[in-house]
Amino acid sequence: MKFRHRLLLSLVALVIAAQPSPLLADEGSHDIVIYGGTCAAVVAAVQATEMGKSVIIVSPDTRLGGLSSGGLGWTDTGNKAVIGGLARDFYHRVWKQYQKPENWKWQAKEEYGGKGQGTAAIDGEQKTMWIFEPSIANTVFEEYVSEYDLHVVRDEWLDRENGVELKDGRIVSITTSSGKKYSGKMFLDATYEGDLIATAGVDYHVGREANSEFNETWNGVQTGVLHHRHHFGAVNEPISPYKIPGDPSSGVIPRISTEDSGVKGEGDHRVQAYCFRMCLTDHPENRIPFPKPEGYDPDQYELLLRIFDAGWRDTFGKFDPLPNHKTDTNNHGPMSTDNIGYNYDYPDGSYERRREIIEEHETYQKGWLYFIANDPRVPAEVREAMQKWGLPKDEYTETGNWSPQLYIREARRMMGHFVMTENELRKVNPTPDSVGMGSYSIDSHNTQRYIMPDGFVQNEGDIGVSTNGPYEIAYGALVPRKEQCQNLFAPVCVSSTHIAFGSIRMEPVFMILGQSAATAASIAIDRGIPVQEVPYDVLREQLVKGGQILEYNGPIAGGKGKPLEEIKGIVVDDSQAKKVGEWKASSTNGPFVNFGYRHDNNADKGSATATFSTKLNAAGEYAVRVSYPKNNNRATNIKVVIQHADGESTVTLNQRKVASHDPFHDLGTYSFDGKSTASVTISNAGTDGYVVIDAVQWLAE
Repeated sequence: MKFRHRLLLSLVALVIAAQPSPLLADEGSHDIVIYGGTCAAVVAAVQATEMGKSVIIVSPDTRLGGLSSGGLGWTDTGNKAVIGGLARDFYHRVWKQYQKPENWKWQAKEEYGGKGQGTAAIDGEQKTMWIFEPSIANTVFEEYVSEYDLHVVRDEWLDRENGVELKDGRIVSITTSSGKKYSGKMFLDATYEGDLIATAGVDYHVGREANSEFNETWNGVQTGVLHHRHHFGAVNEPISPYKIPGDPSSGVIPRISTEDSGVKGEGDHRVQAYCFRMCLTDHPENRIPFPKPEGYDPDQYELLLRIFDAGWRDTFGKFDPLPNHKTDTNNHGPMSTDNIGYNYDYPDGSYERRREIIEEHETYQKGWLYFIANDPRVPAEVREAMQKWGLPKDEYTETGNWSPQLYIREARRMMGHFVMTENELRKVNPTPDSVGMGSYSIDSHNTQRYIMPDGFVQNEGDIGVSTNGPYEIAYGALVPRKEQCQNLFAPVCVSSTHIAFGSIRMEPVFMILGQSAATAASIAIDRGIPVQEVPYDVLREQLVKGGQILEYNGPIAGGKGKPLEEIKGIVVDDSQAKKVGEWKASSTNGPFVNFGYRHDNNADKGSATATFSTKLNAAGEYAVRVSYPKNNNRATNIKVVIQHADGESTVTLNQRKVASHDPFHDLGTYSFDGKSTASVTISNAGTDGYVVIDAVQWLAE
């Protein structure tokens, strides 16, 4: 009987164990649950741990760090002075890794000495390094996990149908596709896609808003705007989109849309292009020749052949050097690694649809490499140069030496408690309750490749606009509206417009906002309040304690910029001038007025003018001066036209000479009646070098 009793108990136990149990699937409760595997997720977990909170990272990714460990080693820093806290600690830890001799396997440390975004890649004084290999970044993120004993579960994907349990305006738990449930007091969506905010029912936006919606200038469709060189204006001749050039009836070659491009300034559904930030090497011992991808179709690159045939030869313009003879290779030119127009479904797409899009991007980009390196129709000098490059044997060894992270430049953006717009970034409007700063220029990649009314192909959507120095990011941009959710943060899919997100979306900023979100979440837990009610003075004190930079009062453009308010007389900056043609923003050479200057890129001569206009306060004699930073590549024969009371005068300006009142140069003294508009017009017609526009000064004699 005893044996039969024990057998019965054993059978019952087996039956119970075989049944699905909600209790068995429950992974427990934590103070803070972070969904996502990006750099923001790791930094937020570190900060929460520092503040004594229990935290778990539920990551759909197996490799932590997102783009920071996924190929974006050429860090988009902007002004490094506003990168503080744990973000700066990350770049300090990268620096420490490169102090180890074993991490210079393929190159001597002293041989590298690379340049980053305008400054040295290795900052010995600050003990930071801003340029790094993916494997080094991966080491640093795993170092955080080990050092802080972070609880991380990987390859766990949010159930986007029923995976968020809400009660009384708060998230109670999230459940993954595998059936595991994670309960918490506070939740952070640290994904590039914004899956948690969407599943929680929080408002978000995909695509570009119309300029009229938030009183912006650079949002919406941007047909005719050609800021960078990622367009067909960079090619010597216009390119036909048709199979038989000039014959629409022959059909359109691949990678060109036949949809209407839309109206400038109006909103649309389009999303800026994605690509993989490729880590390549030209070191023979570490190089794998580019493989032919499955599904390779050389016809997909017919447009690239036409670009080459037109004389374009700038394929390698963004092979930015990393240590150990590697690169962070980014998009560059009219048809490059950006897979324009093939990502519109991604933000709201199912996991299956997203995988299809990622695979299509990988096939396209690997095919792009293979095509250039092997197709006999590619110009020999380009083909032979590409053959010197390949995939590094010692990177991404677990994923076939190719990054597992597609560059999701933009997907969903929360529409939250406060919406950041270009007006906050450019200091037109004040920003409330700063929780960190950004400083990179407003940068959107192309969103479509279309056929213009004249029958030629063009790209649209690529924007580069100055923010006029570092800007503050509002706490309200990290949280939803209170009526939608009271315990959720979005440090990556920040509440912002498309064009504002073009600057905010930089990896150091995501780390900054991850730290700030975790800090605010900890305060909300301690006080038992909704995230929208966290007292800013308390939050600010804790953020400053954590090394965050919340405002910037330092020198403009690294000391090269002269503030407008310090200049006598009436001054009109290049940002206020009426510009025709393409003027590229820069701050490379100084001194200059305000935050930078613009130049004509020494191209398209005769197409660019800039007119500086003002109403003078009183009649009289005024010295008229124009500012520029000199350089030996500048034009010596720039025509400058001054409108004054006695008519019009033309002066020839040589910008290779030091300005007479650095950075201002005298154009002469003229009479003005105080009523008519005073103006100065600068043209690049017939000039023999780069033409710079910076500022014009009228100074009463």
